[in-house]
Amino acid sequence: MGEGSVRSTADGLVGRDRELELLRSFVDEAVGGSGGVLLLSGEPGVGKSALLDTAAKTAAAADALVLRSDGVEFLVDLSFSGLDHMLEPLHHERDGLDAAHREALMVALGTGEGAPVERLVVYGAALALLRRAARTRPVLLIVDDLQWVDRASLAALAFVARRLAGSRVGLLAASRPGFEGFFERAGLPEVTVPPLDDRAAAGLVRTRFPLLGARELQRVLAQAQGNPLALLELPAALGDARFGAGAVLPEVLPLSRRLQDLYASRVAELPPPTRRLLLLAALEGSGDLPVLRAVTPGEDVLHVLALAERAQLVRVEDRGLGRLAFHHPLIRATIVSISTGGQRLDAHRALAQALTGQPDRQAWHLAEATPDPDEHVAALLEQTAHRVRRRGDAVGAFNALIRAADLTPGPADRSRRLAEAAYVGSDVAGELRTAAELLVEARRADPALRGSLQAAAAASHVLLNRDGDVSTAHRLLVGAITTREGRSDGGDDEALFEALCTLRRVCLCAGRPDFWGAYHAAKAQLTVGLPAFQELIVDVYADPARATEEALTVLDAAIHDLYQETDPTRIGRLGMTALFVDRAAGCRAALWRVVEDGREGGAVTSALFALVVLCLDDLVTGQWDECGRLAAEGLALCEEHGYDMLAQQFHRGVGLLAAVRGDQGTVRGLAQGITEWAAPRGARTVEQFAHHMTALAALGRRDYEEAYRHAAAISPPGVLAQHVPMALWVAMDLVESAVRTGRGAEARAHVAAMRQTGLPAISSRLALITAGSAAMAAPEDQAAELFDEALAVPGAERWPFDLARVRLACGEHLRRAHTAKEAQPHLDAAFDTFRHLGATPWAARAAEELRATGRRTGWVHQDLRSNPLTPQEHRIATLAASGMTNKQIGEKLFLSHRTVAAHLYRIYPKLGITSRVTLGEALASLLPHQKLQELPGGPERAAEARTSRQRDVREDS
Repeated sequence: MGEGSVRSTADGLVGRDRELELLRSFVDEAVGGSGGVLLLSGEPGVGKSALLDTAAKTAAAADALVLRSDGVEFLVDLSFSGLDHMLEPLHHERDGLDAAHREALMVALGTGEGAPVERLVVYGAALALLRRAARTRPVLLIVDDLQWVDRASLAALAFVARRLAGSRVGLLAASRPGFEGFFERAGLPEVTVPPLDDRAAAGLVRTRFPLLGARELQRVLAQAQGNPLALLELPAALGDARFGAGAVLPEVLPLSRRLQDLYASRVAELPPPTRRLLLLAALEGSGDLPVLRAVTPGEDVLHVLALAERAQLVRVEDRGLGRLAFHHPLIRATIVSISTGGQRLDAHRALAQALTGQPDRQAWHLAEATPDPDEHVAALLEQTAHRVRRRGDAVGAFNALIRAADLTPGPADRSRRLAEAAYVGSDVAGELRTAAELLVEARRADPALRGSLQAAAAASHVLLNRDGDVSTAHRLLVGAITTREGRSDGGDDEALFEALCTLRRVCLCAGRPDFWGAYHAAKAQLTVGLPAFQELIVDVYADPARATEEALTVLDAAIHDLYQETDPTRIGRLGMTALFVDRAAGCRAALWRVVEDGREGGAVTSALFALVVLCLDDLVTGQWDECGRLAAEGLALCEEHGYDMLAQQFHRGVGLLAAVRGDQGTVRGLAQGITEWAAPRGARTVEQFAHHMTALAALGRRDYEEAYRHAAAISPPGVLAQHVPMALWVAMDLVESAVRTGRGAEARAHVAAMRQTGLPAISSRLALITAGSAAMAAPEDQAAELFDEALAVPGAERWPFDLARVRLACGEHLRRAHTAKEAQPHLDAAFDTFRHLGATPWAARAAEELRATGRRTGWVHQDLRSNPLTPQEHRIATLAASGMTNKQIGEKLFLSHRTVAAHLYRIYPKLGITSRVTLGEALASLLPHQKLQELPGGPERAAEARTSRQRDVREDS
């Protein structure tokens, strides 16, 4: 019986390069005249049949005769049935055999009459027949499922296998591991076909089932354990089972008939007591032998399991207090699949009675043993949900709440549990779409649910993350918190605190003062105080610019103890709070734990928040390549799970990375997309993402007016707006662009606001940018001393891009002050950092300043060599380098001067410069053989070119 072909889209086997190469080599040698034998061994469904198919095609392409035969279980007792099927295509060759061999074969295979012949004569006849056929063309004999070939044929094959050398006959056979039978394999070459590795297994499933959810994918991978047939059949079986939204996947996934057939016959051969014990072990899950002994008092568990061990279905590890393990998860699934509903109910009841000391496991077994609604069991499961969520198992909590709701007889309690499941699903487990459907079902169960805190929080999560509807989410939460039903009386504190946390997130996304006013009013009505963790989040998360020293001390202590935290929600919230005040480094280990859990289908929403923190922390600490990878991963997860609001955070990361690297097109596209998404929804903070990346990109290309306009849109000069964390990210951008556009008063006012708000005390990065901004805005005679103070900030090296920007500004100041020698070390350091980071426009600025001090960098960005100018761009560049103004170039090329300017702005990043001051030198670096005097206009335009360049530098600005 074949196991199916598992192929990739390229018509090749997935993850089988090593095995395919070995088979090709074997076939080439066997049919090329060497002959030989090769045995394949592997678990059922591992893909042995598919490998044999490939070998058959390879041999047929080499003009070999391929003889195929599969062992058939119900023919295993019919002597020589397998050999007859194998040799049937060679019946015309029998006449060429000597009489003894011909008669022996005919009698043994049932096509002739006569007295029984010696088995060795039959074996010799089979070998002679194969050798005779090979005189005309090579022969490859392929036998699948060797374990189901009759014993007489097996003995004949074993005889033949050892006598094929030099015969142009090859034998390729496959069997399951542990098969002994009558095929003597000792000394014969054998290859074990392993399961697919994790990467190949995941790739196979994603290719064939692209719509399969991440959590379902992880369950399939865990149960299949690299078995290709299971990887293809389990997702299909999941689809056939039609699990609706919110349905809890069973611990053991349902099996298709093909998967059941892999092991069902071996299980069916066991006596009833062994099968019952195996069912108990399969449903118990951990393989804990003491539990199995408690469930079956008076039985010798090891003795009962002995037959299952001999059948290679299970193994017992540490026979004292050890555990039972199934040889493959599919065996466990088969045992469950072929049992009856009544048998499973009885087994769950017995397990629940034996697990009195383990309330969470007991609750689940009681639930599985309870077919009808039961409030007692539902309450036990709800308590389990709360415990496992505190331990960090968001998916376990989500599933327990849904199952508890299913078992709840009263509509109000059922509605409440569904609403809580919706909240956990949307806020932690990544079940945003399911949460929306659970809320509909909850309201259907109890129309009075509308005032529920948990329902409001869950609905707000859906509205905020899926629709971006900050106004409705805010209204729902404020209403639920401030009504009598929403006030805490000591019984629903946790729900109240979660609702307040959700309200803070809504206010932060909206970025509207009136929203924060409603939040503080609602908080003032509380009859209980917020927990210390919640107060910390309020003090720092909501308005980091005004974080108090006391709050930061508490935050530092919480970060120090974060390694002990298991709740992914708390880790994510603390990480986001720490990011706002530059303390994310201390949270990274815990955040990575959350990310890994999310990658495995666990707390997906928490993993998205963790990815945001890690991504943006990578940006400010100079790990830009990882920043890009995490942003891409986060965007893919957001798309898969429907988190549109969180996706904007990852667009922000991509946009800021593009801005510092000079990818102006990406910045424009992302800024436009973010604005078009956020503006109609009233998500002002999200709109600020677009302003930030646009301002930073404009600074890189020295468009200071645009930079100022966008930075000021986040927080006006002289003000660090309340509840606007983004104000801390653009403070130095606003000051620099204000200085460069002649707005000295505004720049100095903003520096004063930064100092008065106390930014330098919050973190070394904020101390650096405050001091650096002060130096940029200071009068020329005071700037040098202030730059020295900025560059001496302890810990400034942790923020390489910000530090390089301050060094660049310092070098520019010193160069303007005609102290080129003092400027060069700062410019060198800035240039090296920018170049290392890949901040192309900033490296170009530093290189230009170095050239102005007389230092030649010889630097041309690597993209210049792989992305040369277009012919029109090259012509415009050469004309500009020759000294022509934009207007003169436009007249010559029949273009407007604005079009020429637009072309030049696209040309500068390609050449690694930011203006036409060094355009000629950059062109010479790109085309070393072409000198400036060879450009249009020649030497006679040199003097005019110098004046013209100075004029057009202003024009470019």
